[in-house]
Amino acid sequence: MSISKEKQKTVYEAMKDTFGYTSVMQTPRVEKIIVSSGVGKKRDQKQIDLISDRLAKITGQKASPRPARLSIASFKVRQGDIVGLQTTLRGARMYDFLDKLIHIALPRTRDFRGLKATAIDDMGNYTLGIKESSIFPETADEDLKDVFGLAITIVTSAKSKAEAEALLRHIGMPLVVDAEVKR
Repeated sequence: MSISKEKQKTVYEAMKDTFGYTSVMQTPRVEKIIVSSGVGKKRDQKQIDLISDRLAKITGQKASPRPARLSIASFKVRQGDIVGLQTTLRGARMYDFLDKLIHIALPRTRDFRGLKATAIDDMGNYTLGIKESSIFPETADEDLKDVFGLAITIVTSAKSKAEAEALLRHIGMPLVVDAEVKR
């Protein structure tokens, strides 16, 4: 089952009674997905290129480097040094990545029991951290010594936490209450 624009009408049908929508245009939708990774202590350009290449394989889009804004002596970072990589997905690539995340990558996570529903912020966006990039099928066969973490932010047009949670549950995100996660 893929997530796409035609599913927006089923979101409307599922949420119109709960939230009192009168038009399909009132229903929240996923606007973009931001996938980012910090390069940490990897000052070697080859390591940064490796992370950039793997992010491109995972997302289907080239990652853009993010330079440091300020010099911080205690972290040995100078202004302009590459400190992270980021990709913003929209449209078909966004839906393909979301489908792959929900149905392939998250179930491959070790001891996966669901995602916390409390991670939805006040603006209706959901952010999750992934410790190992090897859960994605594009990087599973690569060396395990070059594993890095990802931060994935799903930006929605929801006006509240309740709307965002209902949208994400309808899409298929495995959201659970915190008490269920701790078991």
